[in-house]
Amino acid sequence: MSQAIILASTSSYRKLLLEKLGITFETCSIDTNETPQPNETAPALVTRLAIAKAIAGAKDREKGIVIGSDQVAVIDGEIIGKPLNAENAVKQLMRSSGKAITFYTGLALYNIENESIDAQHETFTVHFRSLTESQIRYYVDKEQPFYCAGSFKSEGLGIALFDKLEGRDPNTLIGLPLILLIDMLAKQNIDVLSQSR
Repeated sequence: MSQAIILASTSSYRKLLLEKLGITFETCSIDTNETPQPNETAPALVTRLAIAKAIAGAKDREKGIVIGSDQVAVIDGEIIGKPLNAENAVKQLMRSSGKAITFYTGLALYNIENESIDAQHETFTVHFRSLTESQIRYYVDKEQPFYCAGSFKSEGLGIALFDKLEGRDPNTLIGLPLILLIDMLAKQNIDVLSQSR
């Protein structure tokens, strides 16, 4: 492969998702301020942060393609991020119970050599079952989804919280929309289905 691929994230979930594509990549730790700007919409927020992460991941490098990604959920019109603790996770899930919640995942590819940026976002809607507080507390205690937007891990027991999922790519919900990423990599002449990559 002519271009090194760098995932600007230390998330084990995003790393596992990218490994599905069978491409060689490295990860890097980045530090970005994820505070929403005044009146910023969810799509604008995740796109801006994905770009910021991709650019931050390019620091001190001369070439390569850097992948940045960010995700938020929107509940009752309010942007919700990671809960960070059990009580916030319970509150988020109580708000989600019986509702359709939309997740926005931003994805950015930064080509270090020519300084070009391709940034887009994907949406994915989760229809939650009507859940009791005891069910929610059991779930939060079991999986401790404190660093997951929306307070669940859909790849684990979190699937039991849902009635229906709607979207192009279920990987979007975990934090890295692979179908969109494959399209974006193709624009950089990286074909994940070719040995000559």
